Amino acid sequence: MSRKWKKRREYTAEFKGKAVARMQHCQSVVGLAKELGICWSLLYRWREALQKPAVHAASQPSATTERELLKVKLALAEKSLEVDFFKSALRKVENLRQQRGGMAFTTKSGK
Repeated sequence: MSRKWKKRREYTAEFKGKAVARMQHCQSVVGLAKELGICWSLLYRWREALQKPAVHAASQPSATTERELLKVKLALAEKSLEVDFFKSALRKVENLRQQRGGMAFTTKSGK
């Protein structure tokens, strides 16, 4: 007993888009599916597939965003190094002050 497989119909992106748009405003998805000659669950799959690329594209950063992010990370790393340097220098100054009895060893400004 051999089975003849029915060729799977393929729909254009335009058809799918129009069907999903009509789905938003129809009262019965099942009725719309019958009118279009398709299974009602297919409408839901198409709607989900049409919504995913927008979410997926928004979640992936572009090349420009990647470059900007890299710049920010490098600037942050540089500022962190500066903070570490100045903390270390401040500790050394504080240690010298304590050794000299709290006297400041820097000259006052001319103000």
